[in-house]
Amino acid sequence: MNDTSSVSSEKRHSVLEAAETLGYTPNPAALSLLNKRTGGVGVLLPYVSGEFFADLLNGLDEAAQDNEHFLVVSTSHRKPKEFRAAMQAMQKRVDGLVIMAPELDDDGAQTILKSEDHITFINTYLDHIPAEENSVEVLNFDNYAGAHALTQHLIELGHQHIAYITGAPGAGDTRERRRGYRTAMAGVGISDTSALEFDGDYTQAAGYAAAQEIISTTPRPSAIMAANDYCAMGVISALHEAGIAIPEEMAVTGFDGITSAQYTLPPLTTVQVPTHTIGYQAIDRLVHRLDEYGEGDVRHQVLPVELIVRESTVP
Repeated sequence: MNDTSSVSSEKRHSVLEAAETLGYTPNPAALSLLNKRTGGVGVLLPYVSGEFFADLLNGLDEAAQDNEHFLVVSTSHRKPKEFRAAMQAMQKRVDGLVIMAPELDDDGAQTILKSEDHITFINTYLDHIPAEENSVEVLNFDNYAGAHALTQHLIELGHQHIAYITGAPGAGDTRERRRGYRTAMAGVGISDTSALEFDGDYTQAAGYAAAQEIISTTPRPSAIMAANDYCAMGVISALHEAGIAIPEEMAVTGFDGITSAQYTLPPLTTVQVPTHTIGYQAIDRLVHRLDEYGEGDVRHQVLPVELIVRESTVP
């Protein structure tokens, strides 16, 4: 059945035919003991709910099936304790790991690398990863460039007083998006944006609450950049409730390019992130590295994003 025995083609055909008739399949546990591979890939994400993570999971799962592997999925909810528990649960039970942990720092990554051989990090910002005997890849999308493009787009429309709602505290993607916003603002002479930055995270509730605060400021901004599309949806809801016209009185932008962003009222200007692509590549490359193990191999790649202009920011 494994095509390793020197038997006649007739006998091989008879065995395979009998296996199909009986519905026989090899025992995965026995096979894993034999070849020291489980056939599984662990995936650790902050969440699995919402359009962004659904699209990411579709990409991860499609690549796993194409490579004849299965996924073991867990979540951290951006909490260190849950992250550690999920890591311990998957440790040595999968052949490799795909980890999305925007809050992870170099020390945390080093701890993981001590116990796991094959890892792909997604949307995780690490300054220094000495691979040693590990095979590591970092796949990020360009959060900085996306936020910079959004800010520049608003500036070119004539906006100068642009409010910015930040993402999850301590996250690398939050830091990179804020850096893109600040750099673009500094380019038109606004180097201090502290009065224009408002705390938030990646939820609709945070966007709604931050927008209510922004509305009450004096002078009131003419545009709001939200941390992501969900946050922007909360902003739009708050502006509608306050009777503020979008974009005539207040322009709004998001980030991520989820499908529902094109159906908000008005349709949302955003940055399209290659979510499905990055999920597929993370698994595909990980499986190939499992088959072609390279000690000390560390690769970084930043995938480009695309500005999508819609009615929420028209002149």
